[in-house]
Amino acid sequence: MTTGDPSHSRIDRLTEFLIRNRGGLFLAAVVLSLLCIWPASKLELDESIESFFAPDDPLLQAYVDSKASFGADEFVLVAYPTDPPLIEKPSGKEGKTRIALNEEVLDESRDFARELNQVPGVRPESTQSLHRTLRPFDDALSPINLPPIARRALVFPAKLQRLVEMSRKVLLSEDSKTAAIILRLLPESPDISRAEVFRQLRVLAAKHNPPAMVAGEPVQVNDMFRYVEQDGLILGVATSALLIVIILAMFRNLRWVVIPLLIVHINLVWTKAFLVLTGMKLSMVSSMLTSLTTIIGISTVMHITVIYRERRAHLDSMEALKQTFRELLIPVFWTIVTTAIGFLSVMTSGIVPVRSFGVMMTVGTMLVIPACLMIIPGGILLGKFSTDPRHAPGEERLVSGLRRLSDWVGAHPKSLSVATILVSIVGIWGCFRLTVETDFSRNFRAGSPIVQALEFFESRLGGVGNWEVNFPAPTAKEPITEEFLQKVRDLSTDLQTLKTPQGIGLTKVVPITEGLDFVPPVAASTIEEKLDVMRMMQPEYIPSLYNSDKGRMRIVLRAFERQPAEVKLELIRRVEETAKKYFPDAHATGLYVLLANLISSLMADQISSGLVSVAGMTLSVWLAFRSLGFGVVSLAPNILPILCVIGGMGWMNIPINIGTAMIASVAIGFTIDSSVHYFAGYVAERKKGLSRDDAIRETSSHVGRALVLTNVALVIGFSVLALSNFIPLVYFGVLVSLAMLGGLVGNLIMLPVMLRWLPDSAGLHNVPQPVSEPVAAAASAPA
Repeated sequence: MTTGDPSHSRIDRLTEFLIRNRGGLFLAAVVLSLLCIWPASKLELDESIESFFAPDDPLLQAYVDSKASFGADEFVLVAYPTDPPLIEKPSGKEGKTRIALNEEVLDESRDFARELNQVPGVRPESTQSLHRTLRPFDDALSPINLPPIARRALVFPAKLQRLVEMSRKVLLSEDSKTAAIILRLLPESPDISRAEVFRQLRVLAAKHNPPAMVAGEPVQVNDMFRYVEQDGLILGVATSALLIVIILAMFRNLRWVVIPLLIVHINLVWTKAFLVLTGMKLSMVSSMLTSLTTIIGISTVMHITVIYRERRAHLDSMEALKQTFRELLIPVFWTIVTTAIGFLSVMTSGIVPVRSFGVMMTVGTMLVIPACLMIIPGGILLGKFSTDPRHAPGEERLVSGLRRLSDWVGAHPKSLSVATILVSIVGIWGCFRLTVETDFSRNFRAGSPIVQALEFFESRLGGVGNWEVNFPAPTAKEPITEEFLQKVRDLSTDLQTLKTPQGIGLTKVVPITEGLDFVPPVAASTIEEKLDVMRMMQPEYIPSLYNSDKGRMRIVLRAFERQPAEVKLELIRRVEETAKKYFPDAHATGLYVLLANLISSLMADQISSGLVSVAGMTLSVWLAFRSLGFGVVSLAPNILPILCVIGGMGWMNIPINIGTAMIASVAIGFTIDSSVHYFAGYVAERKKGLSRDDAIRETSSHVGRALVLTNVALVIGFSVLALSNFIPLVYFGVLVSLAMLGGLVGNLIMLPVMLRWLPDSAGLHNVPQPVSEPVAAAASAPA
């Protein structure tokens, strides 16, 4: 064993300490885990829309200010087909057509609204229905006990016609065959969760005849978080179960199934407890925490398993473990560091849930190191039952194939270099074709209830995108003037005709003047009197549009939800631009605005996090082997596959979403692990006195075997994400799997070619793994 390097003596001392104290360390890990279970169980999911944005984000501030002025605008829309339609065949002479309403449809609207109002968490006085809109005096005059026909007579035919038109694309479809009820939610309280409110509403909607659909931005956000919770459990269990099968098939020893699972679950408990103690909460992409931590922990143990198995061919179990630690402690440390850097680089994202995910995964990744050090020595050496992992079927053929591959690579360096350049060009070209997925509804599977409801509303009504433009208004000390209301009318008219270059406009504009102008002069002659009449007819109407104490008024808007974000953002920009012509301090806000802006920075995030990740990887490899050449040549085998995946997304018109925006940084953090192990094996072979070509051949066959087995397990682990209900995680899992396969190919083909470009002495002044003579013989022996 080489003894000149101080780092080796430190590794030797650490190895001796770990093995000598294996029982105490194992027990300490278990006790610490037991202590962490209670705080870990308190980890919560932050389901507030505020968690999507930084506290000082102007968009969030505008949203919070609007909630303070007009209340929490969380609307749920419930719609259902009407048969027969509401509008019966008109009667009357030409030019004096009179609308005839189907009273059964109106009664059904009233009764269904009453049922929905019984759900805790719904604000009954704010509910809008066809009955309440087209029979406005029924509720207001119910104490007087007027006959229904008398109440209906109060709404003149001309006014009824106008009410019907006001209801179009809000409560009534253009063909009068679909009716809707709009529910306004109370602020969330500990007594009943949003999830329970939506569950009860969906139960009532399903019981309705015909069944009704439930939609709205609050429902979208809630469903997203429900899928995150479900995924966190399902993906974690599925990943563990699948990897158990893989490990058992590869090593055929129960001890080596238990060890990685124990490390993974101890690490998870520690990570969750740390997050709770530091005041952090899970975010909407945090459902990957369990599955990714499982993948990282198991892949780390698999590298140790393969090397330990080789050393056991010539050494007893304790000496084999010592030699394994001497060889792998430094490489494993740097692979963990590079993986953590990949996660940490997403901190450059402008999306808060992505940044919090980066922090969580960095913590979870780094805690793999103490978990392995405390569990593996005791896990291997304690107990009397078999400790030796066996060979997987076909491993001899794998090693033989890797040797042939290494020979072929050595014989065709120029052809491979040209192919690499051509593939790079195609990948870069594809990157320029990338687009951003900005239709938030596409984050859900097509068959999910929320997508089906959205399609129903988008095709029959005016969409579910509720938002607003608000502006200064007279305070309680100064009355509203007709001049001010005329500006509101003019702005409303402009908004109704506004179109984007794509021909997209608002489907509904609801100003306060719409209600005030409905009040006939005979009922009220002044503005204040009209306000009083509206307060009597619909108590929530005026407060929801005008706050005299704060001096703010708003116009409520509706737009189609299932539109690309660039179209939404352009519509929002034009609305604000139009409103500022009348009211310079006008602002557009609402959940629609927040969600449209949420993913507008995805393309920039992909670039920034990728660059930070690349810089961090290069620096890490340089520090690990004290060779700038190793740091530089490690980039191409790991960047090219990711470039191909991202470029392929462009060629296949797969848009970047909140999950795929993390691919560049996270994938390179995983793929470069193979480079670190390859470099470590190569340096060890060179220190045995082998030539560069022979060292590359030996490294490709023996280290390559561990790389293949580990990457196969990783890819299978990532494929579990395809089970997610949250589409960005599906894309993330599939595309990272492809990137890792590409990284494996790159490290077995491109890396040997590029190593031959470096000076013969590159990396040889540092020896991460001292190797003894018996071990050298074992390394060259066939599997």
